[in-house]
Amino acid sequence: MQSVVAPVGILGFGVEGQSSLQYLLSIGIKEIVIMDKNPIDPQLLPKEIEIKTFTGEHYLDGLKECVTVIRSAGVYPMLPELLKFQMNGGLLTSQIEIYFQETKAKKIIGVTGTLGKGSVVSMIAHILKSVNKPCEIGGNFGIPALDLLKTDSPDRISILELSSFQLMTLSISPSIAVVLRVTSEHLDWHHSVEEYRDAKANLVRYQKKSDCCIYLQDSVHATAIAKQTKALTLSFGHGACDACVEGETLSVSGHKLNLSECKIRGVYQLENMAAAALACKALGIFGGESLQALKSYEPLRFRMQYKGEKAGIEFYNDSYATRPDATIAAAKSMKRPFSLILGGSEKNADFMELASFLTSLPLLKKVAFIGDTANRLEQALLEAGVSVPMKIFPNLDEAFSYALQIGEGGALLFSPACASFGLFKNYKVRGEAFDHLVDLLP
Repeated sequence: MQSVVAPVGILGFGVEGQSSLQYLLSIGIKEIVIMDKNPIDPQLLPKEIEIKTFTGEHYLDGLKECVTVIRSAGVYPMLPELLKFQMNGGLLTSQIEIYFQETKAKKIIGVTGTLGKGSVVSMIAHILKSVNKPCEIGGNFGIPALDLLKTDSPDRISILELSSFQLMTLSISPSIAVVLRVTSEHLDWHHSVEEYRDAKANLVRYQKKSDCCIYLQDSVHATAIAKQTKALTLSFGHGACDACVEGETLSVSGHKLNLSECKIRGVYQLENMAAAALACKALGIFGGESLQALKSYEPLRFRMQYKGEKAGIEFYNDSYATRPDATIAAAKSMKRPFSLILGGSEKNADFMELASFLTSLPLLKKVAFIGDTANRLEQALLEAGVSVPMKIFPNLDEAFSYALQIGEGGALLFSPACASFGLFKNYKVRGEAFDHLVDLLP
């Protein structure tokens, strides 16, 4: 049965919304309404059919034209207009919901958590490809979920990174669910921490007994989510569990992997490797095969990415660290005396845990601040008792020059703990700017 009924509205017309349009056209639907606060580029619309568009302040007026609405992930589903639409008989759905209903794939791996989702889905794919298992990454990372249907097959394993935005309205769960460390995030979108965590729980809430749930036992909230599944559970973390991290060693099913054998940096990545190995174990792939494959895994760009050594200084690009706990994880991994560049745009994050952690790091020697959060970060570190030299800079170039004063035998860590907006378009542009500064060095 077709999962959408025309006329169909597309709510939000970014990358995901444009993918939804192509999907609708591919299944022969021609009555389409596009709604977006922002102007819509007419070149993105097909010329062979007429599509109604609603933009600006009253973009949701387009709901009156629709029977089904495909919500893009970034659109909050509890808007009063959307609730009224559903009360009047309208069907609100999403890319992920349609994908689950329409895919031929017998196995779907869904990965969620506050940190590490992108790394884990790419690690799973790396392992699967090493044993010649067909797979594809989609969802919040990789390609939009509905694009996966273009090359769908029963044998291919779909690996979906799923954010709380995508999970919030989901009423079906994947056969293999992976729950990473869950704290709090996106509180400028979610109305409460409880709503955020409840959305994450949809990943496991509708699993069957024949399914599998993998979770981080060190995380209270990941454990609480895992308790809501009917499926078999496998745990990872420190202490007695199915995939155990001890120091810099990961143990799975009697097989061991030391971080020194890997191309990836950062002790925290062992948690991600543990999750990936257990997801593959649920598919019948032995721990030894998974750990062997992970030795050749290369880190995703701007995730604690080692950029080499120049003039005796190691450089690490962690531009993807847009939260304080991501920077804590990165700083924990440093082995040399290091300088740290912090700061970016304001999301009203609490910096006190980060500040308190930095007081306990004897290897931290210097801190440079940039962006709108610079003053607040400096104040937090001073209040926590961080006593190393610290200075605020108007741009990354000057902060980089200051951080370089760590000297031979040291390291420079760029892990901002904040989003990039203001100084940079996004974390990728910010990361590229850091790479360029490293490349300029003799």
